[in-house]
Amino acid sequence: MVKIVDFKTYQKEDGTEFCTLKVQAGVEAVKSKETGKMYLTARTASVPCTFNQATCEALIGSELSGTIRKISVEPYEYTVPSTGEIITLTERNEFVSEEEAILQDNLVKKEEVF
Repeated sequence: MVKIVDFKTYQKEDGTEFCTLKVQAGVEAVKSKETGKMYLTARTASVPCTFNQATCEALIGSELSGTIRKISVEPYEYTVPSTGEIITLTERNEFVSEEEAILQDNLVKKEEVF
């Protein structure tokens, strides 16, 4: 399960607006690559939606069945808000519905035959 914790409004190039919902998974323990110590965190992801701002605000606190998974993507630059440091990332978090997660976990990938 994930919980809707916030939303953000964006403006497209044509001037129209759309919203994304920020969803957050449960708490998990992670080992720091820098210090080797454990810390607690919760994965978050943004999910585009067709709702207006009022609906998004009303949905905060609602739960959805699904999970947040880390997926590999093309390298991209990210600015750390607290330090201003620019880093290169190769993964991002993505919301996956419960049904899609079951399919991804249980389907056998067909090998290509040449």
